[in-house]
Amino acid sequence: MQAFLSSTTLVAVAEVGDKTQLLSFVLAARLRRPMPIIAGIVVATVANHTIAASLGAWIAARLAPSTVTWITGGAFIAFGLWALRADAIDEGQPLVAGGPFVGTVVAFFLMEMGDKTQLATAALAARYPGELVAVVAGTTLGMLVANVPAVLVGEALGERLPLRVLRVVAAALFVAMGIYTLVRGPVPVEGALSPAVFVARMDPDVDRSDHALAPSR
Repeated sequence: MQAFLSSTTLVAVAEVGDKTQLLSFVLAARLRRPMPIIAGIVVATVANHTIAASLGAWIAARLAPSTVTWITGGAFIAFGLWALRADAIDEGQPLVAGGPFVGTVVAFFLMEMGDKTQLATAALAARYPGELVAVVAGTTLGMLVANVPAVLVGEALGERLPLRVLRVVAAALFVAMGIYTLVRGPVPVEGALSPAVFVARMDPDVDRSDHALAPSR
């Protein structure tokens, strides 16, 4: 649950004023088909963030837990500094043919590549090993929290939002997450075996009582 809530909160706040939210404003104004646009955002986000989270988890599984802690903690702090920068997009960029849904999927997927919310998803998956589904579900929900109102209300919403304040809030949340990650250290994987238990299971001469083989907590 912590992985899901952290992912939702970080991405929802970071997405406000981000270039993909600006794209949502542009799509809403140009296509005027909110439901296909929202559906396209869902599909593009799930696909994009699944790739990012899988890559983050794959890299983390090949590094020492302490190394993952330092990398992800530093990355979250860097994302906080990045969040302070205002984004902009080319509003005249042509959309892919195929209707509002296909156009949104392609445009949103490509716009999200290399964006801080995509990279944050990879870092979150590395931070919470074994919680890939929760991370992707959380980041997707966070994207929808920020982008669905943008699609339904349009640019009027962007003009009313205190974007500078929200950027500072997003930066503070990322930095706080980075510091928390560095201070707390690696997140234990539920049901993981301690080294002593692993050796006990491999050595036939070691007592195999239920107590000796209990998974570490």
